[in-house]
Amino acid sequence: MDNRNKTWNGYMKYFSAPYTQKYLFHCYERKKLEKAEQKSYENCYPFIYYLEHAKNYYELSTHSPLSIKPVLLFYGMTQLFKACLLTVDASYPHNTSVLAHGVTTRKRKKQSYDFLDDEVKVQKNGLFSHISAKMFHMEHLEGNKYSMSSLMSQVVEMTSLHQEAAKPLKINTNWSRREIEFPTFFLDLFHMNTERFHSYIKGKATFGIQANEEKKKSISFRLLEKSINLSCCSPFMYHLDEDALYFPNKREGTTFFPEPLSHYLVLYNLSMISRYETEWWYELLHTYSSHDYPFITHFLSITEEKIPFLLLSYLKHNEKGLVN
Repeated sequence: MDNRNKTWNGYMKYFSAPYTQKYLFHCYERKKLEKAEQKSYENCYPFIYYLEHAKNYYELSTHSPLSIKPVLLFYGMTQLFKACLLTVDASYPHNTSVLAHGVTTRKRKKQSYDFLDDEVKVQKNGLFSHISAKMFHMEHLEGNKYSMSSLMSQVVEMTSLHQEAAKPLKINTNWSRREIEFPTFFLDLFHMNTERFHSYIKGKATFGIQANEEKKKSISFRLLEKSINLSCCSPFMYHLDEDALYFPNKREGTTFFPEPLSHYLVLYNLSMISRYETEWWYELLHTYSSHDYPFITHFLSITEEKIPFLLLSYLKHNEKGLVN
């Protein structure tokens, strides 16, 4: 079974109204929301319909021409995000301002346009800001600009196309023993001794972690949770095909930015290009005259599998403490 089928099979339990109502009630109770039971009944079917709509977009994308994939993947992703939002915002959508995309692209120059140098800008209101605040507790992003190259560098599967100096480094990941091990050369990279590095990683991790006994060839940590919310483990980076964690090789790369937000911004831009910059888009797809082509096509193949996986991880993480 490939990753795609395995992931969508993981969503199937949410297509049961009794289970989903119980799941949402559990989410709302943990947040001590008023009228938690009533809201769980009200949101049960919208939650299921968002998932069903997303699944239809993704299934259509697997059989679609490359030229329209960005549009299908962007809208499939937004439907998954809306389902996730219902676990943390029982009143979503409470007004029309959260329905807009919440991102703008700069006006394109017809000559010498380079996708990797292009930027998107975050608006005050809209779906992106709402996702950032409610799901990932990131606020005040209004006005921030992000380049396509910086966003793609947050996706570890893309690093095969990046320069060697920018590549994150693999951490030995043993999920069954709940252990991760950094090679000892990280101490030189980060100019730290072992004790300082232990403290640094614990401060950066968004999940429970503690230092293990010192080993000769590695710096070992124990994961305190049975499972990690892989949608929100930045600056750690999860590699889907390898089922392993990576970490930036420089301190300046260890800022917190959840990977799903990178996918949202890149897909938004690509979907806008697909819809409104048709001439440039088809020249890219047919002439292979730009170094943008391998980055774009590789990203689309990754996000098609990885966003459903990451957002399933988000939903499953909310099940903690739920008695079936």
